[in-house]
Amino acid sequence: MSRSLHRCFGLIAAVLLTVVALSGAALSIFPAAEALTTPAAQRISVAELATRVQAEEPTVEQIRRAPSGRITAYYYEGDQPASAFIDPATGLPVGSADTSELERWLTNLHRSLFLDDTGRFITAGSAAVVLALAISGLFLMARRAGGWRFVLRSVRGSGEGRLHAVVSRLALPGLFLSSLTALWMTAAVFGLLPQGAGAPAFPADVSGKTGVALTSVALLRETLVDDLISLNFPATSDATDVFTLKIARGEAYIDQGNGAVLAWSDAGWVDKVTRLITMLHTGHGMAWLGLVLGFSALAVPVLGWTGMIVWQRGRRDPKAVAAAAGEADTILLVGSESGTTWGFANTLQTALSAQGLRVHVGPMSNFEPVRWPKARRVILFAATYGDGTAPAASKDFVEHFERVPAIRGLPLAVLGFGDRSFPAFCGFATEIARIAEGKGWAALSPFDTVDRQSPQDFARWGRLLAEPLGLDFELKHQPTAPKTWRLPLISRRDYGASVQATTAVLRFALPKISLWQRLTGKGFPRFEAGDLIGIVPQGSDLPRFYSLASGTEDGFLEICVRKQVGGLCSSQLIALEAGETIAAFVRPNPTFRPARGRKPVILIGAGAGIGPLAGFARGNRACRPMHLYFGTRHPASDALYAEELSNWNKDGRLTSVSTAFSRTTSPAYVQDILRKDAERIGKLIAAGGQVLICGSRDMAAAVAAVLADILAAQGFNLALLKANGRYAEDVY
Repeated sequence: MSRSLHRCFGLIAAVLLTVVALSGAALSIFPAAEALTTPAAQRISVAELATRVQAEEPTVEQIRRAPSGRITAYYYEGDQPASAFIDPATGLPVGSADTSELERWLTNLHRSLFLDDTGRFITAGSAAVVLALAISGLFLMARRAGGWRFVLRSVRGSGEGRLHAVVSRLALPGLFLSSLTALWMTAAVFGLLPQGAGAPAFPADVSGKTGVALTSVALLRETLVDDLISLNFPATSDATDVFTLKIARGEAYIDQGNGAVLAWSDAGWVDKVTRLITMLHTGHGMAWLGLVLGFSALAVPVLGWTGMIVWQRGRRDPKAVAAAAGEADTILLVGSESGTTWGFANTLQTALSAQGLRVHVGPMSNFEPVRWPKARRVILFAATYGDGTAPAASKDFVEHFERVPAIRGLPLAVLGFGDRSFPAFCGFATEIARIAEGKGWAALSPFDTVDRQSPQDFARWGRLLAEPLGLDFELKHQPTAPKTWRLPLISRRDYGASVQATTAVLRFALPKISLWQRLTGKGFPRFEAGDLIGIVPQGSDLPRFYSLASGTEDGFLEICVRKQVGGLCSSQLIALEAGETIAAFVRPNPTFRPARGRKPVILIGAGAGIGPLAGFARGNRACRPMHLYFGTRHPASDALYAEELSNWNKDGRLTSVSTAFSRTTSPAYVQDILRKDAERIGKLIAAGGQVLICGSRDMAAAVAAVLADILAAQGFNLALLKANGRYAEDVY
């Protein structure tokens, strides 16, 4: 529904919105120019200002203050009306107040398209369309991200589709504010809002005298110029006329003979809101906001162009577009950490759509059977990250799935994606299948798995799925090779050769990318310490992954690599010389990084596993409590990052550094120093501490055993820490 509504409004309004938006963007420059040329504000009263202006221009009829602070006086030169901007410090004119022809032309175009009231209604309609687009776009953004919690997550995809999503995310707040304020202003112009308080009743009794000194009028003395909206002077030689003072809080009539306040009316809420909304919409008085709204308006033609391209592609290839959840007979939901499982989902969607099925594809966080009135089957693609961990965007799925009752007549299939070399192979998918069976969900097909993104495993499962569907199709998945970048090596440090553990810290330069590449998703992505870099070695199409020891903000990409016996990629990396390049790409790893906040962090690693832990310490510029426990072979040969660790300990990025060496006269492993420091570790965890472990699986298992003992004494356990996101491993 939201997708159709979004497209319909977008197509109807594209050209009109472009005209209105571009004229609005051009108008946003004028408030900024006005703010730059307005004389400095003076902390003076209205009485002082009026006296100075009247001394310079005796025929003054009105003084107005704009929201920007600019003062304008209206008076006569001979028998011709004139106006000028005033310097409040002197009362002297500093420039003509006539609006330029260009600004007048742009204003008429923007407000009414030169069609008077008819044009105002048309532009109001365009504002309503923008508001509808902003709201529907916000819901689409949330659905695409996998829920409202993930709206600010990095946008997936590339090309015009990504550009549309990125630009709309940046422009949406400004467009929402512009359209909402425009509708209010239109309603105010046509009298559609509740009546404000209005001016007080004109006084019937006046003193009949003239010539009161402005500085003797109490209300004018007490009112600062900053509160002034306008001051109207009484007509010359008319003793029955009065001063009219309009300020933010109300309007008053003042006797011109004795300065008495003859009538007063408080400003109503409608008047106050309308003044605020006018300021928000035009930028007069808030020049910075005007420029922000102007830049947002410039996004409208970009969004129209990219939206049209995406829509046209969908029309040319309707099977490539997933059906809406409420219209689909097949619901295919995906839980993926790196995004590769979505490629398998697209292959299945294409095959089923070719057989005439209406397939909706979405994230697992959208598991809501009540919204699928026409669904006849559900398929879950569940990728397992690391040793049994759910993807970050699906970490709450199991808890949610357990609360949803089984739906009669809606069979379910679960396909797991993982790496068989991990003990908890497809642990996340296995847990889902177990819960589904326990709750009585009918099985569409038996639970199955795909090892290391194997197209053969996927095709085999596809044949099993086709049988209960009564269809004949073959899933021929062609994995899309990730875009790689050439990264040149700029420096290296070598360790461990003397203890047969050749290890190197390799630092690579980042590629230079343009703003256009970043907006369209074709640039080198941003990354943090703990994310993964996939390196494609020569002679192989299969990437190998290494944990990053740096983030984008560091200005370089760094990894710590140990040479593995017979290892193709590690051997090539260890042999790299400065200036030589690698083919690589970045993969996010959001589950392995320090949580936000000031709670303590316990870093535990061994050997090359120090890499991401060093990156966390390097990035700890706020000096939150961070404790490192690190094990290696010998301090003379492979004390990785020794100098940096010492410096970070001194400047507070690392609260403590504890090391264990296994090839010295007093050998020890990292689990040994953890056991010795059990009391402090227990206190840190009781204080809400987070544990991050990186290294070999054997090391991680030994560390887990020691921590389990420490936690038992504190009334905690590893399962509870993991469930709360306070225990994470990056093991190999």
